[in-house]
Amino acid sequence: MAVAVSTSLFPRKLAVALLALLACSFAGNHIAARIAFDDDTGVLLAILCRSGITFLVLASLVLWQRQPLSLPAGTRHWQLLLGLLIATQSLCLYSAVARIPVALALLVGNTFPMLLALLTWALGGARPTGRTVLFMGLILFGLVLALDVPGRLSNEGEANPHWLLGVGLSFCAACVFACALWITDHKLAAVRGPVRSLLTLLIVFASMLVAGASGVMPSGLSLPASASGWAALASLVVLYGVAFTLLFVCVPRLNMAQNAPVMNIEPIATLLLGWALLDQRLGTWQLIGAAVVVCGIVLLTYRRAN
Repeated sequence: MAVAVSTSLFPRKLAVALLALLACSFAGNHIAARIAFDDDTGVLLAILCRSGITFLVLASLVLWQRQPLSLPAGTRHWQLLLGLLIATQSLCLYSAVARIPVALALLVGNTFPMLLALLTWALGGARPTGRTVLFMGLILFGLVLALDVPGRLSNEGEANPHWLLGVGLSFCAACVFACALWITDHKLAAVRGPVRSLLTLLIVFASMLVAGASGVMPSGLSLPASASGWAALASLVVLYGVAFTLLFVCVPRLNMAQNAPVMNIEPIATLLLGWALLDQRLGTWQLIGAAVVVCGIVLLTYRRAN
């Protein structure tokens, strides 16, 4: 049995390369989103297009594979909550991307492993080990440098009045995503991954439709103002859809327990793309802080292979 499972996995180098490619694709999606938002594209419209197209692709794959869509008893309300949490996470993160440098938004948003460890402990799980606490402190120290907190406090936020709101939205996205992961692990473990992903995207799409129709965000469904905005919107849909679909199809063969930390290169890829395409530059200490955060997250999520 163990031999059969191991031979179904991709070779380690291929798995790492594929995960790195997916991370870069997700990073490109956020860069494209910022370009679209700068061209007056509504945040709700971006999430609506992204989730809708990806849902159609995944639905086609699930139907082609003839996978049953039924949910185990007692999981429907948890599945609904999961979808609403992911919708909130998407909305908060995209709203942050529209306000602050994309790399900083992703750095703060990617602190969810630390928050998940604390949430698990608070809800009766294992207490964080000394190693975990050490890496959490490392991540927080790196964030202080990356966000240039001392400089912002002394400058009273004059350089970017939306900085505090953007950071707050990114942190909210991290908190919500940590809750979503806890629900996935503890309440929806019996739900098949394809069904869970498909229903989550459907709930995200429906949530954006309701939010747009309610007028809670007056400019949430605004169309791009120019051809470049439309191109950016199309790019974010393609980049996210391709990355999510490939992850959906290949995750059983990627040995995520060992290789998942590779995905943490997303903030680095975002930093490079933001510098090249958006001219979003960070200072020396901010770059050092970003490196510290990424290293801390990788060390926190790394698990040795048995």
